[in-house]
Amino acid sequence: MRPWLLEELNFAHVRSQVRPCEVAVLPMGATEPHNYHLPYGNDFLTTRLVGERICRAAHEREGRVLLLPTIPFGVDSNLLKFPLTIHVSLKALEAVLWDMIRSLECHGVHKLVLLNGHGGNEFKPLLREWFGRTKVFVTVVDWWKVGSDRYAEVFSRPDDHAGEMETSIALALYPNLVELDKASDGSKREARFEALRRGWAAITRPWHLLTESSGVGDPRAATREKGEKYLALVTERLAQFLVELSAAELDDLFPFQK
Repeated sequence: MRPWLLEELNFAHVRSQVRPCEVAVLPMGATEPHNYHLPYGNDFLTTRLVGERICRAAHEREGRVLLLPTIPFGVDSNLLKFPLTIHVSLKALEAVLWDMIRSLECHGVHKLVLLNGHGGNEFKPLLREWFGRTKVFVTVVDWWKVGSDRYAEVFSRPDDHAGEMETSIALALYPNLVELDKASDGSKREARFEALRRGWAAITRPWHLLTESSGVGDPRAATREKGEKYLALVTERLAQFLVELSAAELDDLFPFQK
């Protein structure tokens, strides 16, 4: 039994806890293709295992954290042309998340980290909707961005979807599910308009028109060693955040300094 993992706890343990939970961590992913070589569950499998690593590390540093069961579906309407993609609307996810927030508040857990592993899940607008309606402080962490300032120290090629970084992480966490010999180069079509290429204008990308393989970014330089190196950086930074968040007082100026 791991005391920071809710699904493994029993009622006797929960009732007798001497370190009640201060921070709940909710892994969120998606179910969709990732080039030809990664599993459909890549986003939620990775996020779940990253969540286990950071909560274990935070618990070992006296952080009062609890990892909740993973939500395996995400916003995927623009990948539905690829077979067996599962799309759940943001409105539906918001309804589930809001009920979970109300449940946590009922149990006196007033800090929640949405640990996101899918680029299509844009949760920040929801934070604005929830502000002032609950005592629960909610923050969103896109785990793959946590080490972005040191990305070039680890990886040689950019990664948008199922590229070098994601594949290296998968090789570190579940190598038995990676078939790198089947991977394409992750090539994509460029937008016609400079405004889109430079990011002045934004769209939701129809993924089946963007890329034949569902991947964007060349994964063929991926290694397990690169994945472990990046995971170590992400784990250290996020574990420290959880420890600090656990210890922080929810006073009138939270989350700002006095």
